[in-house]
Amino acid sequence: MISLGFKKNKSFYKILFGIMLPIALQNLISSSLNLVDNVMIGQLGETHITSVGLANQVFFLMTLILFGANSGTSIFVAQYWGRKEVDKIKKVLSVALWFSLIISTAFFIAGFLFPNLIIGFLSKDLAVVKLGVEYLQIVSLSYVMTAISFAYGFSSRSIGKPKLPMYASAISLLVNTFLNYILIFGHFGFPAYGVKGAAIATLIARTIEVTIILVHIYRNTPELSVRLSDMLSVGKSEFKRIGNKAFPVILNETFWALGMTTYALVYARIGTEAAASVMISTTVNNLFMVISFGLGNASAVMLGNTLGADEIDTAIEYNKKFLSLSLLGGVVVGGLIFVFSPIIVSNLYNLGPVAYDSTMMTLKIMAFFMPFKFYNTIVVIGTLRSGGDTMFSMFLEMGSVWLIGVPLAFIGAFVWGLPVYWVVALVSLEEIAKMFLGFPRVLSNKWAKNIVSSH
Repeated sequence: MISLGFKKNKSFYKILFGIMLPIALQNLISSSLNLVDNVMIGQLGETHITSVGLANQVFFLMTLILFGANSGTSIFVAQYWGRKEVDKIKKVLSVALWFSLIISTAFFIAGFLFPNLIIGFLSKDLAVVKLGVEYLQIVSLSYVMTAISFAYGFSSRSIGKPKLPMYASAISLLVNTFLNYILIFGHFGFPAYGVKGAAIATLIARTIEVTIILVHIYRNTPELSVRLSDMLSVGKSEFKRIGNKAFPVILNETFWALGMTTYALVYARIGTEAAASVMISTTVNNLFMVISFGLGNASAVMLGNTLGADEIDTAIEYNKKFLSLSLLGGVVVGGLIFVFSPIIVSNLYNLGPVAYDSTMMTLKIMAFFMPFKFYNTIVVIGTLRSGGDTMFSMFLEMGSVWLIGVPLAFIGAFVWGLPVYWVVALVSLEEIAKMFLGFPRVLSNKWAKNIVSSH
């Protein structure tokens, strides 16, 4: 029997909340940033919101690949921190920075030089394409800065210092909101730039965010103060050793993100109104998912630290608690979405009756699948990756998306001609499949390994 009572688990909850709450708050801030953009741009109409949503699929794809790269490298940071081998952390962070810079530069080149090709592939609506291109070309200038923030943010969490990225994101949100108000609608003497204004606001906000992180790291966190000489001194052996564990995670997140982009493509081809409904639903849903992301990332850090310290039995016991908490949290959050989403959507968005009803149905379906999403977040981000079981994690996620979710999306939309919310329901069946396919691996405890003990 798994005990989740506070009295018996005081030390567990103290560590958990110390890591989880700042991460959850940061994710809430990031989701709020998207919501603010969504709401403000949404005042201009469904074409504008769809164009920005499709343009942000590029950013979404990049951030998930960056998430994969930094999740893979942070496995080593967490375990080295657990072993008190602080000197080796800079080597790992240097590798993370190299991965992040290469990935973000590639996305910047694509978004800046070929925006027509990208948006034109995602939508055939010429008005949507025109606005999407305007937004993407400007916002792509922020991609490299976002990548640097990712690398330092992940490493900071892995050594038990999750507050820095949270504070930086909070300031970034405030700046972005204020600048959106000025630049989208034309206040304080500025012209109304529309979607271009939103892109400029985002670019400035992300510049401020990375500046705050870098200044604080190099003043107060010597463990992460990587110099150019550290980056240049990374040898092939470090790239190979870290890359062997990180590459499956990068591949996993890349193909998962491509799957999500494929879903967005399917929704966009159903119609602009359908795409807008899903984008709004996803933005609202992500506000509630911050608890899941916080719990998932906290589990990765705690399990990684514990495995690095050779406390294997403790890690297994912790994992049982995390999985139980994930199911409980999923039920609670699903209920909250069901109750509060009508209030949020009706007050924040200017939707017609058809789009509103479609959005409500989509959110109810997302609420139903929330316990499965919570559980799978812990299994993939926490359980499997914390011990370096990245290959199984990759096959689990890629298989669920590409062998179940994507085929069902195409069948539902183009063969059966279902409304967009029922297509979302079909796609969500991959979460149930993932849960049952991953359960035997979790139960086997094959994931519970110390991967830095011999290095």
